Amino acid sequence: MPDVRTHAEEISAQFSDHLDVSTDEVETQLRTLVDDYSVPLEEARRSVTSEYLEEAGLDRDELAPGGSESTLVGEIDTDEQWVDLEVQVADLWEPGHDSIGQVGLLGDDSGTIKFVAFETSDLPELEEGASYALGNVVTDEYEGSYSVKLNRTTTIEELDHDVEVGDDSVSVEGALVDLQAGSGLIKRCPEEDCTRVLQNGRCSEHGQVDGEFDLRIKAVLDDGDSVQEVIFDEAATESLTGIDLAEAKQMAQDALDTTVVEEEITERVTGRYYRVHGPEFRRYVLVDEFEELGGETDAEQTLIRARSI
Repeated sequence: MPDVRTHAEEISAQFSDHLDVSTDEVETQLRTLVDDYSVPLEEARRSVTSEYLEEAGLDRDELAPGGSESTLVGEIDTDEQWVDLEVQVADLWEPGHDSIGQVGLLGDDSGTIKFVAFETSDLPELEEGASYALGNVVTDEYEGSYSVKLNRTTTIEELDHDVEVGDDSVSVEGALVDLQAGSGLIKRCPEEDCTRVLQNGRCSEHGQVDGEFDLRIKAVLDDGDSVQEVIFDEAATESLTGIDLAEAKQMAQDALDTTVVEEEITERVTGRYYRVHGPEFRRYVLVDEFEELGGETDAEQTLIRARSI
């Protein structure tokens, strides 16, 4: 993890064209927040950066560093990296928030990646099926899943040739032997473009917030030879368990305890065999489709075997 000095160097470099800010000055501000007020380093960085943004009269998106790096979507493995892409718009989705202008999937021959363009960026709309050269987009990471954000500095040029889109999805099967921490009824950060799961009501990026409920399963599949971690989102969790978000919230309200949802899900799915299909992100498969293969196994014994691999 970067230390205070590294963060200070990065912040001062970001504002080098806009303000007369030394690394020592930034480091002093960061250390005051971190050492004197016990503010987490990432939160301290955001606070100091916000102050300089206000002083310079800039938006965060206007701090794009020069020389974005050309890359394939399947090679994206770093958070907050500025890159150039040549991609096809593989799919467009209905935005779930008024602040979002467009959301969907971009793809090239290495696979696909989610993109978000915000209304405030004031960009021309992308067309599904069209291919574009996108300059100066920024990567984002959450729980091993990468996406890209288009911002007001992003350049968009429609290409006169089609970019081929590869398939980065995989299929795995096995007995569902364990639910991991963070399964069941959870709360996510409600801040714009942040979906991080709250811990004790606190977002690692935005501090104490009023979260929004979500439903998911983080599970382990074991085929007897190897194990695979998988994530079912709200829709997939409802389809798998028959429990929707409203019912989960009611269960938790009646019991005054959110853990009852995870316990009920565990009872319904553990020990059953499934085949799942979806894209890989880090160590997870994100489930788009699944089917139960039938039959049950001794979940406890299979879990012992899975943990011994």
